[in-house]
Amino acid sequence: MADEEKEEQKEEATANSAAAANAAKAKEAAAPEQESALSQEDVASLVQQGDEAGADASPMTLTDLGGGDAGGHAGSIDMLMDVTLNVRIELGRTHMSVEDILKLGNGAVVPLDRLAGDFVDVLVNDRLVARGEVLILNDNFCVRIAEIVSPEERENASGL
Repeated sequence: MADEEKEEQKEEATANSAAAANAAKAKEAAAPEQESALSQEDVASLVQQGDEAGADASPMTLTDLGGGDAGGHAGSIDMLMDVTLNVRIELGRTHMSVEDILKLGNGAVVPLDRLAGDFVDVLVNDRLVARGEVLILNDNFCVRIAEIVSPEERENASGL
């Protein structure tokens, strides 16, 4: 008999928890509508609070920071002189399958989409800004800038 009572209590507890779960789901489904909607009284109260606060409000005054205009004066760029930029030189590109990449080893040759002697791309913060030619100076590679990319071409090249 005690086993039967325990079983009944267990079934009742399961039914109660299922009902509670269903009620919670229904409440969650209804909650976004209640939270996002403001009543007309709430809006009127907020407007009234704003009007009351506005009676003590005074205009904000801004002080001149002396930065000059953004027209490009030499003094206005001084604040940017210690900013670090990522400069990258791109010799060329290629598409390879994962299988081909896994086959790469010492001495492997990867063909690129440019010919020897073609200009390389100079990218600053991943944006094309110039093209140049590769040189060797004191056993180091370097790039001589041959052309600065126009703003229109820069926009077109942003999807490189």
